Amino acid sequence: MSISPFQIDIDKAILEDLRSRLLATRWPDQLDGSDWIYGTNVDYLKELVSYWINEFDWFAQQEMLNNFQHFTTIVEGHDVHFIKEDGKGPKPMPLVITHGWPSTILEMYKIIPMLADPASYGGSENDSFDVIAPSLPGYGFSGKPLKAGMDVEGVAALWTTLMTDNLGYPKFASHGGDIGAGVTSQLGRNHADRLIGIHLTSVTRPDPYLGEGSRPLTLAEKAHVAQRQDWQDNEGGYAHVHGTKPQTLSYGLNDSPAGLAAWIVEKYRTWSDCAGDVEKRFSKNELLTNITIYWATQTINTSVRMYYENRRNNWVVGPNDKVQTPTGVAIFPFDLATPPREWAERSYDIRSWTEMPQGGHFAAMEEPELLVEDIRSFFRPLR
Repeated sequence: MSISPFQIDIDKAILEDLRSRLLATRWPDQLDGSDWIYGTNVDYLKELVSYWINEFDWFAQQEMLNNFQHFTTIVEGHDVHFIKEDGKGPKPMPLVITHGWPSTILEMYKIIPMLADPASYGGSENDSFDVIAPSLPGYGFSGKPLKAGMDVEGVAALWTTLMTDNLGYPKFASHGGDIGAGVTSQLGRNHADRLIGIHLTSVTRPDPYLGEGSRPLTLAEKAHVAQRQDWQDNEGGYAHVHGTKPQTLSYGLNDSPAGLAAWIVEKYRTWSDCAGDVEKRFSKNELLTNITIYWATQTINTSVRMYYENRRNNWVVGPNDKVQTPTGVAIFPFDLATPPREWAERSYDIRSWTEMPQGGHFAAMEEPELLVEDIRSFFRPLR
């Protein structure tokens, strides 16, 4: 299957239209002193939008991203965009890394060079990877799904074809968080003969088998179940909308860049280890580059639709349905859920388990050094 070089090149007319829409934003009211209690704070969003209009330089960010080697290829009829950086070492291991929502390929920009060229970042050249970082179908620069049903299991099948048929790797490794963790888990489940191992930063999917014959929940597991329910009650509204009425939501987000920014930036604040100050972890340039990719490619609709597809193919592990592929997990304390090891061992063949001292949901951007070292360490004995 042919592979074509690709360069990000957003038309100036799209950016001019974006600026016009930002200038015409009709702002909602906000109760005095409510801060972020009701959602995205209007004062912060006005500050971010002002920066977007007056100071943000998309073309500088585009040039930075184009320093990577970008490609497109057709995988089972789907147009797939990916970055591929060849490892600088004697025998690099092929590694596919998958982002989640509300991220784009930008989420991986710090860790790609560190994984590909470890000797330049305090590591050994023996730990190098050929890094393949695709954009999920319907996200950023990949094509939109051809039909209904493109969930994490379907993406795992695409990635297997991408890595083996299109790129020619007999076996490969995988890493992911958020939706990327779902894809990576399905790789380990359905394509174990092709996988060297999988590395995750979240183990929210699948739900483990808790039926007849399973061992009782530990106190730590019971606390985790309560944590998940509390999070669902207080933070899970976005996912319920994504999973039930994504099309309705998308009219507003695809039409209003300020609305799109509000929907996304609140997640970067709430889900990260930032103590309420989102810019402790992400610069305005990083936040706006990610949001601008969604805006310019008009992929917010297809990105949130994946929640609908996943909801209709809920993966619950059976009594003998454990993921057999060797699995490493890094748990960051401010992620959406922080399960104990015994919970994950119900569903995975856990070989490595690291509880990190800091960091949140967006580990590749928040704590790239910690994440990369854990990936290197997990895969080292599997080389």
